Amino acid sequence: MEPHEQTHSGDGGGGDCSVSGFDSAEKVIIRWDATASEEAREKMIFNDPQEVKLYLNAVDEIQKFVSSGGEIENRANSAIQIAMARLEDEFRNILVSHSSPINSDSLMLSSSSSSQLEVDEDGSSNNGNEEDEQDEEETDLLKRSGSSASTGSAAVRLPTGRGSYSRSTSSIREIELIPIESVVHLSWIAWRMVSAGYLRECIQVYGSVRKSAVDSSFRRLGIEKLSIGDVQRLNWEALEQKIRRWIRAAKICVRVVFASEKLLCEHVFESVGAVNIHEACFMETVKGPAIQLFNFAEAISISRRSPEKLFKILDLHDALIELLPDIESVFDLKSSDSIRVQAAEILSRLAEAARGILSEFENAVLREPSRVPVPGGTIHPLTRYVMNYISLISEYRPTLIDLIMSKPSRNSTDSNTPDFDFSELENNKGPLALHLIWIIVILQFNLEGKSKYYKNAALSHLFIMNNAHYIVQKIKGSPELREMIGDLYLRKLTGKFRQAATYYQRAAWVKVLYCLRDEGLHTKGSFSSGVSRSALRERFKSFNALFEEVHRVQSQWLVPDSQLREELKISILEKLSPAYRSFLGRFRSHIESGKHPENYIKISVEDLETEVLDLFEGCSATQHLRRRSE
Repeated sequence: MEPHEQTHSGDGGGGDCSVSGFDSAEKVIIRWDATASEEAREKMIFNDPQEVKLYLNAVDEIQKFVSSGGEIENRANSAIQIAMARLEDEFRNILVSHSSPINSDSLMLSSSSSSQLEVDEDGSSNNGNEEDEQDEEETDLLKRSGSSASTGSAAVRLPTGRGSYSRSTSSIREIELIPIESVVHLSWIAWRMVSAGYLRECIQVYGSVRKSAVDSSFRRLGIEKLSIGDVQRLNWEALEQKIRRWIRAAKICVRVVFASEKLLCEHVFESVGAVNIHEACFMETVKGPAIQLFNFAEAISISRRSPEKLFKILDLHDALIELLPDIESVFDLKSSDSIRVQAAEILSRLAEAARGILSEFENAVLREPSRVPVPGGTIHPLTRYVMNYISLISEYRPTLIDLIMSKPSRNSTDSNTPDFDFSELENNKGPLALHLIWIIVILQFNLEGKSKYYKNAALSHLFIMNNAHYIVQKIKGSPELREMIGDLYLRKLTGKFRQAATYYQRAAWVKVLYCLRDEGLHTKGSFSSGVSRSALRERFKSFNALFEEVHRVQSQWLVPDSQLREELKISILEKLSPAYRSFLGRFRSHIESGKHPENYIKISVEDLETEVLDLFEGCSATQHLRRRSE
């Protein structure tokens, strides 16, 4: 159908043909007046392609007379008001009909283009045969349609196939939210509403319906409407789950939901011609949901700091920094500056929160106040917690290396802070590695203090040995942590637990071994003289009593690492067993030649070795007595 000829004059004195065209157009408009016709209320124009053609042509015809003057201008303005109310309803109906939340399949399947068949009103097809023209045709389809309308053409081009306007980049995945045919219809309606001065109504309808669709997608993704206060009142366990869900959902929201809404706005409104209307509609649609989405991350970034939050904050930071280029791409409009700024500020606050938590963790380790000694001198819960914590820190090394820029600082005037010289480590260690070493230093400082609560000096050394050995093993067991700590400091730590093992053996066994010396057993003070049987008997009695007490007590002590436990037993026996065997060899005959030798020689070398091998298993006193009686 050819375009209408504009034969009316500017003052309304057009010819009969022009007036006749106006009368016909007015009848079409009135026939679809929902306030005057039940049939008009029950049917929708855009369900019938022929009615679409007639109605839009009628609107275009009426629009020619809105400034013509005279009676016909009044009729034209009245008809335009009726038409705009109708088109607003049609606009809303098309949007609502396609406002379902994004299908999960759309998030998984790759985007595929399909050929777009355009059909003019006479039924002739215009299908590009060459593949390289296909994408260009689909991209330009809406612009061509809008261009036809903008020049007053009655030629309305309808795609017969569903088609697709979705596209995908390496991270952003723009999908088809509304079938292309309906997008074209929306574009036609939008152009006419804006041309008639109904821009604000058009934006409001579009924004309200599409925002509801975005809200539905949010609910499907598990994103709740929580204020910053709501988030901060949640317990940490519940918050951890929500953070995991948010990270997954945020990527879909930015890369799929928001990106696809932006693309839809461009296709619906770019051909309208009004300046930045697609920007306004996009922000009307997504600004509220975007603020809702990022408010959650903001609430986490400003929440009370505590050590257990560090790793989820780092997860949030990593997710947001990965998303930031996509956020800047999707929200690249001037009207969406606030969204980009909010995302960047949250990222900065998350970084600051991570730095603050690390500092507070160091203080918490230093000041951990428990004074009750752990039974048996085993590994302190603080040691396990701290070493597991810094092992996790090492796994976040790529992020934290960028965030931790300054080395640890200590108050040299504070006697409750360990004295440690970083100078020999600073040349080849970055700030993060120095912080991890500092945490181990203050952990050991705290443990040294806790060791003083043991009344038995040997148990105090055993406690230090167990904990220092655990620290060394945790470092060796994590390649990332070992690389950061370095072999130089690791050797110092290894020397620490070996030194503690030596101190333990001295404190625990020196009195037992002292009983096996020759001094004090000879009469007249020379080895060539005779042996004092009474002194020898007392010596055996002292040895038996001391060994029994050591065995009874140390059977309840614990060395949890099996290899360390066996090495410690072997080290004890290497000193004790030869000394006892030699002592028996020299003095057994003196005891056995007297009365009741069994009262003095109560244990054989083999029994002694067996009993030493019972040590450090953490047996209770009852279990110890049961073993001795077996």
